[in-house]
Amino acid sequence: MEGRSALKITDIKIVRLKTVKELGFIEPAWDKGGRMPFSVGGVPIVEIHTDAGLVGIGPGVEESQIGRAREILVGQDPFDMERHEAVMRYYIGGDHYRGRAGLDIALWDLIGKISGQPLYKIWGGAKDKVPAYASMVRLSTIEERVELATRLVAEGWKAIKLRLHYETIGEDIELVERVREAVGDRMEIMVDANQAQSSGNWQPGLHWDFRRAVETARELQRLNVYWLEEPLPRYYFDQLARLGEKVEMPIAGGENNPGIHEFVQMLEKNVYGILQPEGMVLGGMTPVRRVAILADAYGKKVVPHHGGRGLGTVAHLHMVCALANAPYLELLHDPPIGEYQHGWSMFTEPPVVDSEGYVAAPQKPGLGVEINPDWIE
Repeated sequence: MEGRSALKITDIKIVRLKTVKELGFIEPAWDKGGRMPFSVGGVPIVEIHTDAGLVGIGPGVEESQIGRAREILVGQDPFDMERHEAVMRYYIGGDHYRGRAGLDIALWDLIGKISGQPLYKIWGGAKDKVPAYASMVRLSTIEERVELATRLVAEGWKAIKLRLHYETIGEDIELVERVREAVGDRMEIMVDANQAQSSGNWQPGLHWDFRRAVETARELQRLNVYWLEEPLPRYYFDQLARLGEKVEMPIAGGENNPGIHEFVQMLEKNVYGILQPEGMVLGGMTPVRRVAILADAYGKKVVPHHGGRGLGTVAHLHMVCALANAPYLELLHDPPIGEYQHGWSMFTEPPVVDSEGYVAAPQKPGLGVEINPDWIE
């Protein structure tokens, strides 16, 4: 039929990358006693093949989902994304980092390759580069965080996100005060309390109540903090809205919310000043873009969250560049083990944070990155 793509999907495969180097573990601030592994390579990716030889790639999907994905997608036109997203949402679960999000991203990569355009242009093309913020993982010590922030601002980074998980408000505020003294107004400071990891009201580590959230927020506003992220449990919408009324500084959140309907409620209730949808939780970049359009209608900014690395981060880079209301890209960057470069070293031409703190969107079609063939098992 004229006007339709002649390509058809022929197969879906999981490909594993070799583990080039084990880097070690970091204890995340939000998971006291936990061990977050970091390595170079060793991650799976998903490939969607077509009868024209073009292959779309995305973050790995659970092996158990590949059979159902083939039933849904083989023989279909890659461009029918509304159909694909709806059917995958119904049939394919596991929507937290190893679920259908990888398939959604691989389909978009295919669409970009077929069209000959990078994804940020297909999704909106608001800008071709974006400032990254260095997202910390560890709690560490105040002295070490000050030293790191000083080094990052000298390297050109424009923003840093600190984790607030000390036992007392005084220690939390001292951390931010000391970092602000060190970097002045050369760097934006975001802070994350990580109180919404659980869908209930319990999780490892320190628990904030409403009073602590209010007192902390007022002190952070005095220190010109850019946002306070997830200071209360995930579904305390009314308390979060009340907190936002008490300070001018934005309250941010949403990274763990798996449904678009939840973001509709957040907007209607004015829960957050900045929304942080996560593609690997929502099920891909298709729903992230929907959330961003909804947010724009309410005059809200979005800073999509991404707690992974590799292809997922590249997909979020394209989305942030596509959107006019998305001012920053999150990059996990907590050196030496958690350097962002480790997650992108699988690519033949990896994106980089330049001397002015910006990351440029890849200009080749689709995601615009290629996996080093020597890394494929």
